Amino acid sequence: MYATHTRKLWPLLTAGILAALSLSGCQSSLSPDGQTAVTLSEVAHSIFYAPQYAAIELGYFEEEGIDLTLVNAGGADKVMTSLISGDAQIGFMGSEASIYVYQEGSDDPAVNFAQLTQRAGNFLVGRQAEEDFKWQDLKGKTVLGGRAGGMPQMVFEYILKKNGLDPVNDLTIDQSISFGLTAAAFTSSAADYTIEFEPFATTLEMEGSGAVVASLGTESGYVPYTAYSARKSYLKQHPEVIQSFTNAIQKGLDYVNSHSSEEIAKVISPHFKETPVDKLALIVDRYKSQDTWKEDTVFEENSFTLLKRILEEAGELKAEVPYNELVTMDFSKKAAKNSQ
Repeated sequence: MYATHTRKLWPLLTAGILAALSLSGCQSSLSPDGQTAVTLSEVAHSIFYAPQYAAIELGYFEEEGIDLTLVNAGGADKVMTSLISGDAQIGFMGSEASIYVYQEGSDDPAVNFAQLTQRAGNFLVGRQAEEDFKWQDLKGKTVLGGRAGGMPQMVFEYILKKNGLDPVNDLTIDQSISFGLTAAAFTSSAADYTIEFEPFATTLEMEGSGAVVASLGTESGYVPYTAYSARKSYLKQHPEVIQSFTNAIQKGLDYVNSHSSEEIAKVISPHFKETPVDKLALIVDRYKSQDTWKEDTVFEENSFTLLKRILEEAGELKAEVPYNELVTMDFSKKAAKNSQ
């Protein structure tokens, strides 16, 4: 059974988000050096998003005329709030967030214009190595999970169901611990497993406190895990900014897909000063080996259909959500064409 349950969280949040719509605008300002100032609000600061940090460190945004300010919002709900309020022009999060706000009746929804990751970025960590691990082994066990309605938790539930397990009755999923704190909690709790992003999964291994037994990214297949979005009105008023931003992200993808894990680790290391470069390289390699990053930023309709299926199985999809309302491929296709 679930230890906690927060299905009603997003409707409450989106009510506040929608209320902010009438108070915000869609301005885009110039920095002192003539570049366009853009604030990017990210869901979390993770090595999982290496192409983005490579694009920053290699100067790709400056090449595209963008003076980028990166803000770690610490959750998709907070990213969406900053996006809709106008504190950020671009949001980076799971695209399920755009569906939630759309379902609540927004007339200026967040539209996904570029996809970055195509697999889940988290791992199932147990107390010890299990070379013959099977998902059925979770029956009767306790797992530290994620927030209900968030991509990490929904993908986990999707995998459980795919393997014949009932997320409610076959195991206990503890959702009481905040994102980013589960690894620390795992070391002192009685839980059998925990779901972790990097660098926490590798840190638990290096400390001898746990071992990665399965990759949610490998098991779930290709999933539109994280994408960039902007308000529909901003896309309409500033298409050149969105195109330039997408071009920079495409260059970041080109870099990570054509360089070694060691080279990538060195480039992104300023964003992860607390992590040694050799450890960074191990984590980057883990993500590269499971084909985490797309070759382009095009958010295909079949990916959106899979996302809706995952939401539906999690009980989060209220009604049919049109792909063309919440996704555009225009900027991504131009960026991909320009990079060839």
